[in-house]
Amino acid sequence: MPRLKYASVARVVVILGLFCLWLQIMLSASSGGMYREGEELMNANDTSEQVLALVPPELHKYLTVHPKNSTANSTEKISYKNITDIKRAIQRCNDAQLIHNEDIFGPVQNDTIIIAIQVHTRLTYLRHLIVSLAQAKEIDRTLLIFSHDYYDEEINALVRSIDFTKVMQIFYPYSIQTHPNEFPGMDPNDCPRDTKFDQAVKLKCNNALYPDLHGHYREAKYTQTKHHWWWKANRIFNQLQSTAGHTGMVVFLEEDHYVAEDFIHMLGLLKSTADKSCPQCEILSLGTYLKTYQYHVNSDKVEITPWHSSMHNMGFAFNRSVWSNIMELQEQFCAYDDYNWDYSLLHLSQNRPGREKFKVILCKGPRVFHIGECGFHHKKSNCNASTVISKVQKLLVNAKPYMFPTRVSATVTAGGAKHNKKLVKGNGGWGDIRDQELCANMTRIGRQARRNIYYA
Repeated sequence: MPRLKYASVARVVVILGLFCLWLQIMLSASSGGMYREGEELMNANDTSEQVLALVPPELHKYLTVHPKNSTANSTEKISYKNITDIKRAIQRCNDAQLIHNEDIFGPVQNDTIIIAIQVHTRLTYLRHLIVSLAQAKEIDRTLLIFSHDYYDEEINALVRSIDFTKVMQIFYPYSIQTHPNEFPGMDPNDCPRDTKFDQAVKLKCNNALYPDLHGHYREAKYTQTKHHWWWKANRIFNQLQSTAGHTGMVVFLEEDHYVAEDFIHMLGLLKSTADKSCPQCEILSLGTYLKTYQYHVNSDKVEITPWHSSMHNMGFAFNRSVWSNIMELQEQFCAYDDYNWDYSLLHLSQNRPGREKFKVILCKGPRVFHIGECGFHHKKSNCNASTVISKVQKLLVNAKPYMFPTRVSATVTAGGAKHNKKLVKGNGGWGDIRDQELCANMTRIGRQARRNIYYA
């Protein structure tokens, strides 16, 4: 009997040990590390047949995953060049300002539609965004600017393989990847997030005097997104030679967005409607966060309402004159204690001296969709990209008869309570004086001459 009890206890210990090991692996997979959060959960090597069936065969090349010469499992990080080499590659690319396919589609004009895509590491989502862009009508009239905060050869190769319009890559030069052990990354002597102020002062950690409004210290993986967005916008409007005289629309997308085939057509209708009926509408929005979609009712309807960050930050667009208005309040953007770039813009919108809040004109039938089920703010248990993408594909197939309306009808709304609620304070995460200074310094970099650099 004692032996049976001992055996039972041993089995329980073994089972618990295996469970703990499994839990540790799953937690590691769900967090995905600093750079590839959620990527392995999406099974990047398996785009479902259901998804492929709705992608034209000639575009399958953008979904093809090339096997690496490694037997390592998917949770292990890829071996990259050393940081010095990556920094040099980033500087070469940023200095060159090379526009791929310019010889085929012609130079950038002042009214060329620029589509700015913020890219981190979620390659699976990016592949499907590119497929959706490739199917959009009039895409050959645009310039795609991919803005990266992580240097990845596989991502770079994918972007360079785009052959349906002009393409440029820019690289955020102050990333965690290139500064892993120093600011703007995490310096070993930085204060841990939850350290109490008095304890931080005793520890003499770097940012002890600068917790955020909630008493927490900075986390680089969160501050980077706001830095990257601000750097990207400054780069496009203030620094690139090809955009020096640009007066057209800049559409802001992210790697986990998906566009409808008529999104450029709708952008034109939004702009012409705003010009005629709403000159005070400074922002156009192609995406909204809806739970149900009724294209038979809303495909040709647009709404004019106060702009709100969490509702109108997907596929939104503005031009240089709006950027100039934002730049007038750049100090507020950089000093506002919120690690979200969109809430920081909302703060500006609600505090413009002598001016009303930003107004937006938006599609009631969205033309941009969010397909990202995994990431910093979307950690769902089912992170299979194909499931979500398949839903969007089917939605667009069913909506096809209602796409490309010849005109739109606009309604004006005052917005709901959430639209008009005054921001009392930010979400925090941006109390560190170093983040505020880095942000402010990004606007002081002048326009750089385009260099002709040729690669072997």
